[in-house]
Formats: sequence, C-alpha cells, structure tokens
Amino acid sequence: MDLKDIKAIIDLMKKNDLSVFEMEKDGFRLKLQKGVDQPIISAPATVATSPTPAVSNGPPVALPATGETTGLKDIVSPMVGTFYRGGSPDAPPFVDVGKTVTEDTVVCIIEAMKVMNEIKAETSGVIAEVVAESGKPVQFGQVLFRVR
Repeated sequence: MDLKDIKAIIDLMKKNDLSVFEMEKDGFRLKLQKGVDQPIISAPATVATSPTPAVSNGPPVALPATGETTGLKDIVSPMVGTFYRGGSPDAPPFVDVGKTVTEDTVVCIIEAMKVMNEIKAETSGVIAEVVAESGKPVQFGQVLFRVR
C-alpha cells in the first residue's frame, strides 16, 4: 500500500464522516482514527476468529456491548464500509427477523474500497433485531444484528 492509497482512504473517511478505519491485507494491518493525538500504528496481522482492536499506546477504546445483559448476542461489523442486507438492490435480504442462523450463515455484505465482503453470523440463534440500515456506512465494531 502506498501513500496515494492511504490518502484515498482518508478522503473516503472524510466524505462518509467515519472516525475509524481498519484494514488488513497480506499480513499488513492499517488503522486510521480521527481525533486521536496518538500516531497511526501498523503491525503484522494476526489470525483471529473475531475482530480485535489494533494495539496502541493511547487510551483504551471501549468496545460495543456484546448484549450479555439483555440475553442477546450482537453480530458486529468487522470493518468500515457500506452495509447491504442483500446481494443486490432488488434481491431479498440474506436474513430477516425470525430467521435461524448458524456460524456459517451469510447475514449481509459490507462494501469496502469497491470490494464486496460477505459477513457471516459467527454465532447460532434467531435474528431478533436488524440494527444497521441497508446502504448506509458502518463503523468497525458497530452492531449490525442482534441474535437470540
């Protein structure tokens, strides 16, 4: 990734009013965060089964609640991008309230840098709530769905 690509990502963040951007590709990890006085840190990527925050010397960042207090599990966005409930504008949503999902069920697509990324539930249960709005930007760690 070169400086031109990073500047394009920064422009995308400004255009969509995003405060955090994280990307991982071929062992390279980049995290951009607006409004923080700490330097941007990139490090070799680690294999993980769930999204993890980048290591930094700044103050700890609160992660979204997992829904343990309400009995619901959250499906969160693993990246910054545009959330889509279906495979195309005229296609039905992948899942809706009341649908049973497993760890491998595709629940939505997140478009990031013109790449369509299928997002899997990574949990089992029944969709209780659709939180994100189709066609709108989502942040890393933002709740997309809640599962019973």
